[in-house]
This record gives sequence, C-alpha cells and structure tokens, in this order.
Amino acid sequence: MMYKKLPEAELEVMLVLWDTDGAENSDYIMEHLDKDWAKPTLLKLLSRLEERGFVKCEKDGRFNMYTPIVEKEEYLQQETDGFFKKLHHSSLTSLVAALYDGDSITKDDLDELEEYIRSAK
Repeated sequence: MMYKKLPEAELEVMLVLWDTDGAENSDYIMEHLDKDWAKPTLLKLLSRLEERGFVKCEKDGRFNMYTPIVEKEEYLQQETDGFFKKLHHSSLTSLVAALYDGDSITKDDLDELEEYIRSAK
C-alpha cells in the first residue's frame, strides 16, 4: 500500500507511537515528544494522522487511545525507496559516496555494509 509522505511534525508523533507496545493516550505522547507543543497542537496532529489512516483512535474511559495502523518498517521502506530513486537514481554507489564524502559514514560503517552485502549474496 502507498502512503502519503508525512510532514515532519506528524512523523515525530508516529515515531513515538511506533516505539510503544500498543495504544497510548495524548499525555503519554506529549511526555515522549522532544517538542514544546501545546496539547491542542498534538491533538490536531493526531486527528490528521487518523484521517490519513496512520492511527486509529478508540475511547477508553475518559481517554482517547491512539494505536498505529501503519507499520513503521512499511512506511520507512516506502520513504527510503522514494529517497533512493529520486535523489540517487537507484544507485547504491551514489548513496554510499554521498554519505562517505559528507563524513556521515565511517570505516566501521563501511565494514558493516561490506559484511551485510557478503551475507546477502
């Protein structure tokens, strides 16, 4: 299934939800966000995520509980594929060269990548 790319703020909310073991309420999410948002801001973001089909909201007593519907791995795979194709024209060499030239990848990272490639063959 194809998903629309999440804006940064909505992605941050999803990252908190993906790191939980189930449904969480907005207070929990607020505590685990690295943002100084007002509660209405978070509630609006959660509402948008529900409209887009990323979370479901269920009432539990006086709380709304939010559960991710979209799997983290599924969304990240889609975003990675798009990034890889669009910015690197599906070239692994281009991607690794950009990371290496930008000092974002170390020799240890390259060794790990080499081991991964060997094991994938």
